[in-house]
Amino acid sequence: QLQLVESGGELVQPGGSLRLSCVVSGATLDYYAIGWFRQAPGKEREGVSCISRSDSSTYYADSVKGRFTISRDNAKNTVYLKMNALKPEDTAVYYCAAGATTDSTFCATSPAHYGSWGQGTQVTVSS
Repeated sequence: QLQLVESGGELVQPGGSLRLSCVVSGATLDYYAIGWFRQAPGKEREGVSCISRSDSSTYYADSVKGRFTISRDNAKNTVYLKMNALKPEDTAVYYCAAGATTDSTFCATSPAHYGSWGQGTQVTVSS
């Protein structure tokens, strides 16, 4: 059973930075594309970023492009989301998700492509 555990969320001031971590256990990370999603109160879950198995493909939502960076360390079974220049509108619960794929270049931000999810970590951007 694949398990994902997010961490790193906290209260931060506008303009600040955070790094979220997603530790995967129960399987080798090499076989999975990983996505980061977020959900703010009263809003639908939004795909923020994703990274392919081979690191060859990444994607960022327009709202975070240039501010967020996704990376993975397969040796540590961990995926990171570095978030800079945070804005109040980035406030949400952030989730990581894993999707098994044979395509090493595949990455998507539709939740339908991901079968395993973490429990989420709260990011609050406020002064």
